[in-house]
Amino acid sequence: MKVIFLKDVSRVGKKNDIKEVNDGYALNLLFPKKLATPATPKAIAELERRQKEIKIEREVQEDLLNKNLEEIKGKTITIRAKSDDKGHLFSAIHPKILVELMEKECHIQIDEKFIVLEKQIKEIGEFEIPILIKNKKSFFKLIVEKL
Repeated sequence: MKVIFLKDVSRVGKKNDIKEVNDGYALNLLFPKKLATPATPKAIAELERRQKEIKIEREVQEDLLNKNLEEIKGKTITIRAKSDDKGHLFSAIHPKILVELMEKECHIQIDEKFIVLEKQIKEIGEFEIPILIKNKKSFFKLIVEKL
């Protein structure tokens, strides 16, 4: 019997795979636990339509990320923070703060997990902040000034 897997089933099939399995296995295990559904022509057509939609959505998201990476390249963002006389900040600057600044000043939305900081920013000065999305890299300049 041909089935379409709705969830990953170890050593049998992954989600959205169409495979041939024994009738008893499908009727007694896969269907009752909603792990698979019969591979009817209508179900196969629906699966193909969904996969096309997902592919198009991924392409649109990747284009948007690439556009945002190009826009942020060469930008300078300034932040004012409290510090002591030696230039050490009272609180470190985290990626979450950088994301909020980019949205506020540049109107660019990038998830904080893509901002790569080797260490937290804890002092006044200029820093080049890398952004890494998949295998594409971009930089922007962060200037930290005394408040």
